[in-house]
Amino acid sequence: MAAAGGSAQGRTLGEGANGVVYEAHDSLGGGRRVAVKKVRMGRLKEGVNMTALREIRFLKELRHPHVVELLDVFPHKRNLMLVYEYLDCDLEHVINDSSLRLRQSDVKAFFRMALEGLAACHKAWVLHRDFKPNNLLIGRDGSLKLADFGASRCYGDVSDFPGNFTTQVFARWYRAPELLFGAKQYGPGVDLWAAGCVFAELMLRKPFLPADSDLKQLSLIFDALGTPTEDEWPRMATLPGYLRFETRPKPARATMRALFRNCSDDALDLLLRLLAFDPGRRISAADALRHPYFSSDPPPTPAAKLPLPRRVTEAATDGGEARAAGEGAQDLGRNGLSAAGGAGEAPGTVGLGNDVAVTQPSEEILRRGSYPMARGRAANVTITDPRPGEARRLLDDPRSGQSPPGTFQLLSAGVEAERRPTVEAGDLAYLRKRKAEMEAMFEDAQED
Repeated sequence: MAAAGGSAQGRTLGEGANGVVYEAHDSLGGGRRVAVKKVRMGRLKEGVNMTALREIRFLKELRHPHVVELLDVFPHKRNLMLVYEYLDCDLEHVINDSSLRLRQSDVKAFFRMALEGLAACHKAWVLHRDFKPNNLLIGRDGSLKLADFGASRCYGDVSDFPGNFTTQVFARWYRAPELLFGAKQYGPGVDLWAAGCVFAELMLRKPFLPADSDLKQLSLIFDALGTPTEDEWPRMATLPGYLRFETRPKPARATMRALFRNCSDDALDLLLRLLAFDPGRRISAADALRHPYFSSDPPPTPAAKLPLPRRVTEAATDGGEARAAGEGAQDLGRNGLSAAGGAGEAPGTVGLGNDVAVTQPSEEILRRGSYPMARGRAANVTITDPRPGEARRLLDDPRSGQSPPGTFQLLSAGVEAERRPTVEAGDLAYLRKRKAEMEAMFEDAQED
């Protein structure tokens, strides 16, 4: 999620199971860019999406420099709009950008900020449960912030909590072995395993344990780290989905050093502590921040000097944000949000990048029956009302009592008006009903 749209939809920045994120500008906040997640609230009987409520709750409680800030929440039609600060890219972009050279000090700086955000969550008794590179957002000032709390949950002492957590959390590559074995009672260790995978990915510049099924994921973990023994992971065999794997030796330190060629001994030690098989023996986020790795040479790179993708640095130097703030935009009422439209665009138009504009369906446009609609990347697809133009005019004003010319049959110019087909009272009721159905259909299409 790099940014988002507001109550009016701007450029689509990302889409997930819990909503779509758009870019917008806050006209009441000096024109700053913001990211807006549009979450469908559901039908009246369903109420507000529980995932959105949890995210709002956690982000209101977690005020930390390395946790993304939730600026505002407001309803818009059948959607709930969550307004976040705008961040330009994520850690996945940095890892995958072959033009960037990551030094040990850069890796140390990025990972320290990620651990600080995670430590803030655990201090507040919150499990993130979706810790991965593309949920670690980075601003153009180099600051990294933990985002996307849709899968997060509170946790506590096992005696106070029934432990009905799901195992289907985290992207598979970052899923801890206890989750793959079906554990339903777990704590911050699952986040710490994911943090270890992200740390390894930062050093390797590629995913550490990529697999396409849970069994292959376990096999890959044991290939890389060896098969755990009962001493290394007590009560492992009691997990609901436990399977016995072929015994594989624990890799020698030299083997791990060969894999992570550019990392220091302290970095390798921290990595292995995060990837301990027994969740209770994994180093905590707070203790990891006190590990000698972060106090040894080289020191972490200052945030302002961290390498970032070219598009981010160019936007910062060119003053792109200042220009965007002055462009024409659609006002979003009392919330002060506007979608980033180009200069000279008509009111009600939302800019989607440099060359695509999408008109927000107003009441007049809906009556007219044709409007462009932003959906994913197909922002320039037009959904057109299939009703013929003249029949549409009749539906819009059935009180006229007469069918417009050409609706049923063409009449010659000299035909008297009384020979035109008339609309009976029963037909009017039917037409009004059909009109309401058509308007509801277009409203649902707009919200989807």
